[in-house]
Amino acid sequence: MHSRFGACLVICAALIFGLGGAAFAQGGSSQSDLSPLQRLDVMRSKLDSLRRSLNSAISALGSPSEKEKKDPDDPRQRLRGLDKDVGSLLSEMNDLRGKQERSERYDPTSLDRLETAVADLDKRVQMGLQATASVRTTAANSGNSSKGKKKKGRFFGLFGGGGDDKYEELTGTVAPGRDRVLFEEAVKEVRKGNHEIGRLLFSTIINTYPDSAFLPLSKLAIADSFYLEGTTAALVQAAQAYLDWLTFFPTDPLADDAMLKVAESEMRQMGLSDRDITHARKAEQRLKSLLQQYPQTSLRSKVEDDLRETQESLAMHSYEIGNFYLDARYRGHKGGLKGAQSRYKEVIDKYPNFSLRDGVLFRLAFTYQQEEEPDEAAKYYQELLRNFPNSDHAEKAKEQLSIIGLEIPAADPTRKNVQAPERPGFMGSLVKEVLGKADITVDKDGILISKDSKEGRADLIDEAIKYNGQLPTNVTPVAPVQRRTTNPTPRPAIQNPTQTPPVAPATTVPGGIKP
Repeated sequence: MHSRFGACLVICAALIFGLGGAAFAQGGSSQSDLSPLQRLDVMRSKLDSLRRSLNSAISALGSPSEKEKKDPDDPRQRLRGLDKDVGSLLSEMNDLRGKQERSERYDPTSLDRLETAVADLDKRVQMGLQATASVRTTAANSGNSSKGKKKKGRFFGLFGGGGDDKYEELTGTVAPGRDRVLFEEAVKEVRKGNHEIGRLLFSTIINTYPDSAFLPLSKLAIADSFYLEGTTAALVQAAQAYLDWLTFFPTDPLADDAMLKVAESEMRQMGLSDRDITHARKAEQRLKSLLQQYPQTSLRSKVEDDLRETQESLAMHSYEIGNFYLDARYRGHKGGLKGAQSRYKEVIDKYPNFSLRDGVLFRLAFTYQQEEEPDEAAKYYQELLRNFPNSDHAEKAKEQLSIIGLEIPAADPTRKNVQAPERPGFMGSLVKEVLGKADITVDKDGILISKDSKEGRADLIDEAIKYNGQLPTNVTPVAPVQRRTTNPTPRPAIQNPTQTPPVAPATTVPGGIKP
């Protein structure tokens, strides 16, 4: 009895998801890719990271003299002002989060405004840290000669205090060659799964060593760390971090890799085709742009595979909306047959590789038959029989052509062995509904660091360490160049960026048509 009741609950849950999809089909997509709480989590992560970076920088400057305390141009005052702004936005963000959790009403535009303010503050903090880097270097060097007892503190607020803090000396002082040590330690932390610690170490290089050869790759490694982390909030930040890196290095040999990761960050957030398709549309746009900008990319086969999977989801979305309109309950209502035709035509025109194209052709022909347009219906029945002779719809298409009075076309010889696509069973569909994730095969490795990499296994980032911040490459005259080669010739150093500024499930419709 209990097991039967549990099974009923699972099936009811699946039906609820389906009905949610129907509401989405009629109401349109949401305005945001993430829920308000997820957006707030992303902002809090950014603000916490900014606060830790500012506190570390202020600490590196040491205690100010009485004169410096009164000087508004003192670097400490500038950084403290930024820290105060971070605290203000954190307070505002926490206030919004509290209202959201208590289901209190608030102005939805305040969330957009807060996101804009966080993005603007992030730029100001980065500029402030870079502008004070030389002052912090001087302060650190002058303090090296008069070292006393180590201060008991916390590394960016993550480690317990004590004189044996693993990274206290690395982050608290500036010395030639220390950027390389920071880079190596950051890589180790990311590989251990300590992504936040790794990012903070990479950020120390960016903010403290503006002329470091490791700076460009540190920026890219930060994006990788978010991508490897893989949570929804992390993937949002990964996509933005890769885009920021591309802004500074649009012609770098790894630029096409970065563009692919932006698209795959979107793909990893894709839901089922009967739900919000915002991420699928963004991924498709990024992948098409990559092929246009880098027509000779060595990643073409992977990009085309990703594009095929993304378009499969988009096509299924339109196909299921067409099925929704074709349902007998909506015949005569607004949308009806014309709405179904519009969606089916969209699939036919935009997605020629859709796995259920035979079903789309059959249903599209059926709508024209219902509207008493036999010539149009025959056109799609004939295309189905020519290109999909083994389709589950082939026999019914032949029957309909006989009724119309037109000949049955011969099958294309190259398509005779093409089998009908395998439809998922009931349990397979139910599991997908419960999980709510698109069935995609996205590479979860970063550009420089692979997900399952361990020390001793060679990643691209190990090559960077080996060649002191540069990557080996065989440059070709067209972008993008080939890479991941064993050629030990280091590439030219990258220019320092601091020097430049749900639809209802398919249903059975009249005429015995199956999805």
